[in-house]
Amino acid sequence: MQAKAKESLLIERLKKYEVRKVQGPIAEEQNLTGEERFYMKKMAQKGSNYVPVGRRGVFGGVILNMHLHWKKHETVKVICRPCKPGQVHEYADEISRLSGGTPIQIIGDDTIVFYRGRHYVQPQVMSPIDTLSKKRALEKSKYEQSLESVRRFIAIAEKELELYYRHVALYGEPICRNSNSFTNEKIDSKTSGNSDIMTNKQQRDFSSTDKELWRSDSDLDNEDFSGSEIGFSDESVSGTEVDSEDEKDVSIPKRNSTFCSGSSLASRSRHNAKKMRYN
Repeated sequence: MQAKAKESLLIERLKKYEVRKVQGPIAEEQNLTGEERFYMKKMAQKGSNYVPVGRRGVFGGVILNMHLHWKKHETVKVICRPCKPGQVHEYADEISRLSGGTPIQIIGDDTIVFYRGRHYVQPQVMSPIDTLSKKRALEKSKYEQSLESVRRFIAIAEKELELYYRHVALYGEPICRNSNSFTNEKIDSKTSGNSDIMTNKQQRDFSSTDKELWRSDSDLDNEDFSGSEIGFSDESVSGTEVDSEDEKDVSIPKRNSTFCSGSSLASRSRHNAKKMRYN
């Protein structure tokens, strides 16, 4: 809707730059022979005199420059840049109406060769009345450019809207489907995230319990090894004492043997109590 309103506004503004056409100089029919036409084309191609037609289009300054060139040259080239395909013929008709010259050749899509005529007389007012000034021609070109871009945008938007309506007619409203899929994806992501968290926690618990069991087993093994060493050392000490004192007295070894056996039993009972406590 905004694009349509802008289009109508630009059309209204462009109406201010419309100029009523007035009859210009009547162009005489030039009955040129083939040799004369060929000579004029060669002279125009060799010559360096030209008149540019830019974004402003055909305005009073273009016709004025052509008359100034015709003062010393019979032909002049009009170079139209930028020029849309097919627009060069429109420029040729408009310039020939305003200047009174004859287009004898169109080179490519942007160059026109004009011949002034055999009986050319320079007019007193070289800039026609029914043309725009340089400033107003620039303003008109800006409005025309914006109008062209707006119309291109409207055409693209209408085509996309038509495709959207066809899609809705075939597959239904896409907004509801997208919202449902989005909610399902969110739920799936939440559940997967919770399951990942639970598995990570379980792995941590299992690893911690494994570490504790490994530590307890290693402690028990160390205690067994130390207890055996202590018992062995006690027995060896008691044995040496018995052997050394056996020569002196017979009653003393009996006491020492009973004492060693009691100490070994005490160490074994302590070891069994520690095992029961860890289990």
